[in-house]
Amino acid sequence: MNRFIYEHKHKLKKEDRVRIKGHKPCIIWLTGLSGSGKSTIASELEYILNKFFKAHTYILDGDNIRRGLNKDLGFSKKDRKENIRRIAEVAKLFVDAGLIVITAFISPFKEDRKFARSLVEKNEFIEVFVDCPIDVCERRDPKGLYEKAKKGIIKDFTGIDSPYEKPENPEVNLKTHIEDVSTCVYKIIKKLIEKNVISLEKTGIKSLKELREKIEKVLKEE
Repeated sequence: MNRFIYEHKHKLKKEDRVRIKGHKPCIIWLTGLSGSGKSTIASELEYILNKFFKAHTYILDGDNIRRGLNKDLGFSKKDRKENIRRIAEVAKLFVDAGLIVITAFISPFKEDRKFARSLVEKNEFIEVFVDCPIDVCERRDPKGLYEKAKKGIIKDFTGIDSPYEKPENPEVNLKTHIEDVSTCVYKIIKKLIEKNVISLEKTGIKSLKELREKIEKVLKEE
């Protein structure tokens, strides 16, 4: 079948879409155990990117993926791999559209995260390890998932009866059991600036120190 599929060359290229955005596109890939804080950080990060940098962003997470595109998938290893494969391909399309896409998924397997990275250019993938000890995640357990997994109600649950393979060299490492949300968001924003994805130039913010203070103030007011 694939040998009969031909790519149509459209007039508008990624560079043309990027030119009107005021920032470069990338995937910010948040990975970590359930309860580690991925979705909270993703939400606050997107808010800061919009407020201070006027960045065009989109979050991909379980709420908008598992209820739509991937609602046919379960939680077996095979289905989890397919879940991440589809997410990675969608994220690649967002990058091609010129957006900063933030993904918040456990994505437990190194091979799958490596595949996601391979779909875009070198500086367009930022792996963020939301590094939180499992005992802390279990105590948080907002949806009672760990308790259900230990009782056998949920099978193949990451950290209980399915492994989580930690990133070896993530671009950003967040210790969410000792770092607050504003610190975590700042660390990601700082990395985006270092990689020239975004810039302070048109924000009116003169230094990273001032940026950190503004992020902390804004998120405390929320």
